[in-house]
Amino acid sequence: MNTIIDTIAANPSLTKLVSSLEKAGLIDSLKGAGPYTLFAPTNESFTRMNIEAMLNDAKELSETLTYHVAAGKHTAESIGAMETLATENGKSLTVVIEEGETMVDNAKFVTTNIECSNGIIHIVDNVFKPMLSGWYREE
Repeated sequence: MNTIIDTIAANPSLTKLVSSLEKAGLIDSLKGAGPYTLFAPTNESFTRMNIEAMLNDAKELSETLTYHVAAGKHTAESIGAMETLATENGKSLTVVIEEGETMVDNAKFVTTNIECSNGIIHIVDNVFKPMLSGWYREE
């Protein structure tokens, strides 16, 4: 079974995520023992948010990408039962059910529960923004 990094590197719809993780120096940590849960935004997600500007700001890039990683192995089903999920960034993702579909922060699942030797991957349709952490939640 492949690691998280090997798995996303083999997926043509995740090339911008892989290059961003390389630029941020996060490849080795996601090759580690884990387990981790990675929310993997598609190439289209990165294009929509104009990733090029962020690539020049190493701190912002790292903060954004670590906001897509949670410690532990969380299936889509277990995430759907949560209200929040702590990330490696130190902030928490917000989980809501909207029209019967699980939303994590501002994203919907595209593909879920991709098993890896050091965790699990969920492909999502948007890039999470750590500066917006928690605002999705209605109190």
